[in-house]
Amino acid sequence: MYFGVDYYPEHWVYPYAGTPEKPEARWVRDVELMVAAGVNAVRMGEFAWGLYEPEEGKYDFEWMRRAMDLFGKAGIEVVLGTPTAAPPIWLAQKHPEILPIDERGLKRYEGTRRGYCVNSDIYWDYSQKIIRALAEALGKHPQLIAWQIDNGLGGHGTESSFNDETRRDWHAWLKAKYETVERLNDMMGTRFWGQVVTEFEQVPMPRATPTMHNPALVMDWMRFCSDTIIAYARMQANLLHELTPGIPVTQNLRALTRHFDHFDMAEVIDFVSLDSNATIKSRSSELASEFDMMRSLKKTNVRTPGDDCGFWVIEQKAGHVHWQDVNSLVRPGVVRLFTYQLISRGASGVFYFLWRQPRIGSEQFYGGVLSHDGRGENRVYHEIQQIGQEIKRMAAELKGTKVVAETCILYSHENDWDLKFNRQPNKFFNQRDHIQLFYNALHDRNIPVDFARPTEDLSKYKLVFAPSLHLLAGGEADLLKLYVQNGGTLVGTCNTGLVDEHHIAPDSGYPHDLTDLFGLEVLEFDPLPPGEENHLTIKGQFTTSHLHHARLWCDIIDTKGCQVLGTYAKDFYAGRPAITMNNYGEGRAIYIGTISHQPFYHDLVVWLRQVIGLFPLLKVPDTVEVSMRQKENKKIYFLLNHQNSPVRISFFKAMHDFLSGKTLSGNFDLPPHGVLVLDEEKG
Repeated sequence: MYFGVDYYPEHWVYPYAGTPEKPEARWVRDVELMVAAGVNAVRMGEFAWGLYEPEEGKYDFEWMRRAMDLFGKAGIEVVLGTPTAAPPIWLAQKHPEILPIDERGLKRYEGTRRGYCVNSDIYWDYSQKIIRALAEALGKHPQLIAWQIDNGLGGHGTESSFNDETRRDWHAWLKAKYETVERLNDMMGTRFWGQVVTEFEQVPMPRATPTMHNPALVMDWMRFCSDTIIAYARMQANLLHELTPGIPVTQNLRALTRHFDHFDMAEVIDFVSLDSNATIKSRSSELASEFDMMRSLKKTNVRTPGDDCGFWVIEQKAGHVHWQDVNSLVRPGVVRLFTYQLISRGASGVFYFLWRQPRIGSEQFYGGVLSHDGRGENRVYHEIQQIGQEIKRMAAELKGTKVVAETCILYSHENDWDLKFNRQPNKFFNQRDHIQLFYNALHDRNIPVDFARPTEDLSKYKLVFAPSLHLLAGGEADLLKLYVQNGGTLVGTCNTGLVDEHHIAPDSGYPHDLTDLFGLEVLEFDPLPPGEENHLTIKGQFTTSHLHHARLWCDIIDTKGCQVLGTYAKDFYAGRPAITMNNYGEGRAIYIGTISHQPFYHDLVVWLRQVIGLFPLLKVPDTVEVSMRQKENKKIYFLLNHQNSPVRISFFKAMHDFLSGKTLSGNFDLPPHGVLVLDEEKG
C-alpha cells in the first residue's frame, strides 16, 4: 500500500526556506516529518519544466536528483510527473502558435498552466524533447517507481482548441472516418439547413455561430478532441515505456468530468489515478460513485508499482481547497474517513495534495498536510500521521484484495457529451443526476457496483442498469440484447435510444433497436418542467413503501407483450404503462419510462434484490456505509459512519478490527466519522 504526498521541492528553497548557505536545507526536515507520518512515496515534478529547462536546450535535473537521493536515504519512493502541463514562458514567447485559441477566435496567453494546443506539432516536438531528457537523466534512479503523464489533461476548458493545426487534424480525422464526402453528408445529415459540403476542408469546426450547430457535427468534434488528447497521452506513454521499460505509467484523472473518453485513456496507461475533491462533498454516495467509476475504468491488465491491483488516488485533498466561494476548513476526522472510503473501494495508493501550504503562487491558501509554518504541530499533520500508522499495520492484509461487484451501471462518454452539448427535450434533465438515483439506492443498501460502457462484456453481472442511453449505437443495442438473452437482468429507462451513433433518429420506434427487447414501443414522451409531477400506480409483484412521483420525463408506452408493473395516475395518459418487465431469452428487461424521487429507487432495489437473489454485504443501520475487498477466501469489510453522531451496530458473530486489534461482538457504538476495518474472527 502506497501512502504518500504531493511534494514540490522547488517551493522550499531559499528565499522561501533554507538559508543562503544551505538553500535546500528544508528538504531534510520535510523528509523527517514524512517518515514520522508513515509516508512511503511522493509525487513530484509535474510543473517543473521551467526549472528543468530555464533556457531552450539548457537542462538542469540535478536539483531533482538531489531531492530523490534524500528520499532514497529515507526509504521513500518517487513518482515523477512529465512537466508538459506547464510550458515555460520562453517556449510560448518563441512559438506563440502553440497557444490555444477559443471558439470565438481569442488566443489564451502564456503565464500559467495548460497554455498549449494539443494539436500543435511544435508542442509535441518540445514535449518529446523534455520527456526524453528527463527520462535519460532520472529514469534509472532507484527511487523511481512510476511516471505520471502531464497533469489534469483537458483541464480549464482545454479539451479543444481552434488553431489552424487543429483544423488540419480535424479534416484528416473526418477523412479517415468517412472516406468520402458523400458518406459524410449522408451520415451527418448536412442537407438540413443546406449545409452540404463538396470537400472535407469545408467542414467547419464548431466555433461561435448565430445558432446551434448540427448535433452530428458536434458529436464528431467531441470524438475528435477526445482522440487527440488520447493520442497525446499515448505518445508520452509509448516514449516512457521505450526509455524506462520497467516503470509503469499513469495519468491523474477526474471522475469523468473532463470531456475525453476516460475508458480510452485507461487503455493507454498502466494504472488509473484519481484527483479527489472528496473533502468538499457532502453526500457519501456521491463520493463512492466517483471512486467506483474510476476503479471501473481499467478492469484488466492493471500494472501498478508493487504489482498490486486497483487504482491510485494521486491527489487526495488533505484539507480545504482554494477555489470555492467559501473555502471552509475540513472538520476533524473527515480526511481519515474519506481516506478509508477510498481504500474500501479499491485504492492501493493514496497521496495527499499537498504536503505543505505554499508561500508563493496561486495556491497559497490551499489546505496542506503542513500549514505555512511547516512545524508539523498542526491538527491535519497529526491526523495524517495517525492514518499512516494504521495503514502500515494493515497494508499486508490489503495487498491483492479487490472489490468484486455483481451489479453494474452503464455509462457512455458519447452519450454524456450528446446530453450536455446538444439541445435536449428537457434542459432540466441531468444524466449524472439520473445515474446517481440508481447508484444511491444500491449504495444505501450496501450492494457493490461497477461502471462499464455498453460495449464491454457484461456477462459477469447479475444486474445491469442502463440509465438514459439517449445516443445508442446499433452494436451497443445488440450487446444489451445478448446480455439479457443469456440470462441477465437489464433495467432501462426513458430517454433511451432516441438517436443512433450518427445522431439520426430511428424510423422504427423508440427505443432505437430495443423495442423487441423491452416488448414495448414509446409512442411519445412528455418532458415535465420542474415542480410539475404525475404519479405512479404500482401493481403486481413490485411492492412500494409509499406513493411515488413521476417527474421531468414521462414516456407514453404501447405494450408489445411486456408485463405492466406500474401506470401513470393522471393527465391524458392516465392508466398507460410507466414501468414494464419483459422476458427475453433466459433473462428479463425492465423499463422505467419516467424519473422519480429517491425513495422510488430504494424500493426498486429492494424488489430487484428479491427477484434475482442479490444480497447486501452486511446487515447494518442505513446510515453506515459498507464496502468489501476480497481475495480468494479472504474478505475485509469497511464500515464508515458519515454522520456527526454515533451509530449502534450489532455484531451477531465475533469480528476482528484491524485498526484497534480488538475483537468485536454484541453491540458496538461507531463514533461520529468512525471507521472499522473487519474480518471474521478466526475460531
